[in-house]
Amino acid sequence: MACLHLDSISLSPPTPAQSVYREDCTQCFDSIDQPEGLDVCLQCFNGGCVGLRAHSHLHHVTRSHPLALNIRRTRKQIVKDEPPAKMTKLAIAAETEADRYDITTVVKCHECATELDKTSPKLAPIVDGILKANTFSRQEEVKAWEQELTSCEHILLLQQHESRKLQSDLGHCSKCELRENLWLCLECGNLGCGRAQFGGVGGNSHGLAHATESAHAVAVKLGSISPEGTADVYCYQCDEERVDSDLAAHLAHWGIILSDQVKTEKSLTEMQIEQNLRWEFSMTTEDGKELKPLFGPSLTGLKNLGNSCYLASILQCLFDLPAFQARYNIPEIDLPMVPDPAQDLETQLRKLGDGLLSGRYSKPDSDVVASEDSPEIPYQKGLAPSMLKHLIGRGHAEFSTMRQQDAFELLQHLVKLITRSSHPTPLTDPTQLFRFVLEQRLQCLSCKKVRYTGTEQDSIFIDVPIEKLPAVEGEVERYKPVTLKQCLDNFTTQEVVELTCSSCGSKDGFTKRSLFKTFPTTLVVNARKMTVENWVPRKVDVPVIVGDEPFLLDEYLSSGLQPSEELLPEEETAAAPAFVPNEGALDGLMAMGFPRNRCEKALHATGNSDANEAMEWLFGHMEDPDIDEPLVIASAATGDNAAADPEKIEMLGAMGFGAPQARKALKETSGDVERAVEWLFSHPDDQGDFDDEAAASSAEKKEAAPAGSGELPAKFQLQSIVCHKGTSIHTGHYVAFIRKLLDTTVPKWVLFNDEKVVEAGDVEEMKKTAYVYFFNRVA
Repeated sequence: MACLHLDSISLSPPTPAQSVYREDCTQCFDSIDQPEGLDVCLQCFNGGCVGLRAHSHLHHVTRSHPLALNIRRTRKQIVKDEPPAKMTKLAIAAETEADRYDITTVVKCHECATELDKTSPKLAPIVDGILKANTFSRQEEVKAWEQELTSCEHILLLQQHESRKLQSDLGHCSKCELRENLWLCLECGNLGCGRAQFGGVGGNSHGLAHATESAHAVAVKLGSISPEGTADVYCYQCDEERVDSDLAAHLAHWGIILSDQVKTEKSLTEMQIEQNLRWEFSMTTEDGKELKPLFGPSLTGLKNLGNSCYLASILQCLFDLPAFQARYNIPEIDLPMVPDPAQDLETQLRKLGDGLLSGRYSKPDSDVVASEDSPEIPYQKGLAPSMLKHLIGRGHAEFSTMRQQDAFELLQHLVKLITRSSHPTPLTDPTQLFRFVLEQRLQCLSCKKVRYTGTEQDSIFIDVPIEKLPAVEGEVERYKPVTLKQCLDNFTTQEVVELTCSSCGSKDGFTKRSLFKTFPTTLVVNARKMTVENWVPRKVDVPVIVGDEPFLLDEYLSSGLQPSEELLPEEETAAAPAFVPNEGALDGLMAMGFPRNRCEKALHATGNSDANEAMEWLFGHMEDPDIDEPLVIASAATGDNAAADPEKIEMLGAMGFGAPQARKALKETSGDVERAVEWLFSHPDDQGDFDDEAAASSAEKKEAAPAGSGELPAKFQLQSIVCHKGTSIHTGHYVAFIRKLLDTTVPKWVLFNDEKVVEAGDVEEMKKTAYVYFFNRVA
């Protein structure tokens, strides 16, 4: 039967800018590896599952997109009785998808319930385009192996010496006999070995010595050159890895034809990723046996997307909490009806909740058939939360990259995103369980008057005392263990601060102490273990002793204002500072002949940072009647009222701008809609202003009880920790340890190491590397 929809619908292959969701469903983690496969919409390239949840059919019904390409992938059976081949000097050959999998495709129409001819002239290019396009997760993986590199002045202004052809085998280091890890000076053609590198790659730093002696800045690693034009380019002057857009010409100058090269050595980025992964947490018991892999509900691993262990460890700890499970694991409630599920935070958090907690995906990975003699343990394949990672990082300077990040900073960012998102009744914000009030007490040393100030928080920092123990030959450096109580005592201890008293005028100072006014349901603690060596901060592993049994925090509860205490008078709120133009940009504009008043207006309208943007604004407002009038900034109250005008926010919303972005733009331009539009276009990555949303409910907050509870006893128990190995929180490796009820009534510690989920071994050893603690309040 012919399909009428095929003739009536206009189809075109995906463009490079479009995301093609052909690996897993955008609303659950069912994938092309399921027996039913995955349907990819031929119109918008959304991925939808075909199984019980039938998200493909749901997409068809809600979007009226009837045509889909079903993709099913099955693993080729491979007997792996030999170790993987090592990298050789011949080439680095990557195993392709065709080597590993068989792919079956079928084009169908949901509406007609019929299979279509995928080789027809109209369908063939669409099917081919979908199968060849980079998937959403592939785009993320490509970023994971590439740093965000730029060029520099030393490359752009490179002057090469007289050309000559290097010997055909590219020889050896000019100062030693090393024939690998060779760096070619692009300025003079010298060959020098690099520094000794992770993984046993030799090097005597003769390339660096040459750069120091000759002041030649730029070199390229010969073994990293690929015919596609990628290579390790390093600038010794900047001491940074760089990109050379004219690499082919610079190499040709020395007789090296780019298209003839074959990559023979790992790149710096590949070695950096490998080094991070080598900060391995022990996966064996004390007697050398492999730790027991675990499978089932709430025991699902998360695949490493490339330096994403910081994200996986935090997500595992969050979704262990009852509040997060109740909020995001709700299969009985329909998912939001949104045009693009992959771009919706609510959908992706619920997708993750279902994936982690249902147990459907927590099973041994049977992709590879190991030989009988293989000691390989069958771990899980792990879920790849690439869509959620993209949403969390969108618009953020750090989390949008594929570099390793600080797990605690990620937690703070994620809490902020969830707090700002919608929680329709009866659903509640799961981050409320972290909130409490920390109360600061100031007392003048002279007049003894006091001031109490409460601050709502969702976590605390504790500085861990660092005391190095005497060195023992043959052992790594050790530090004196400290208890959690010592850290909390230091956090709440009284100190003297230099302030002038607003009551008596004394400059003797104040005593200051912070205590809990209320306690949260779950207390998040960030343990900072940093020392400074040669002016460089370095993280050290100081053992913090924390028992598994419950403990009391009653002694850290603030007693509040006492009848015998007299309060300090309230200080007047300082007036908002006047607009101060960026001096460099202002001087540049005035040097072009623009009057000062115009320059100040232009800088104020365009964010006060870039002279070029301000100049463009000036050219577009030359005819404004008030262009030469002095800049007048409305008072805070007036400006806020103008900025929060719902009609103006709605007007900008009709142009496609979100309410937070519109609100921020109106604030920055004193409520001027026209200037707000210009501001929005010149600040496309600004996430906007969410403060007014909080202000709108400030009256309700004042009437409501403070966050947390001040009831005693305040008994807490360690529930989970995020551990880190490495000398910096931005490198190394993160894992999570969580107390779980398995097959007994006594909780056991479970290690979540990316996709590997095992029963933990040495629990006390793991606590030495703890970085973030989650303590639950218990009865």
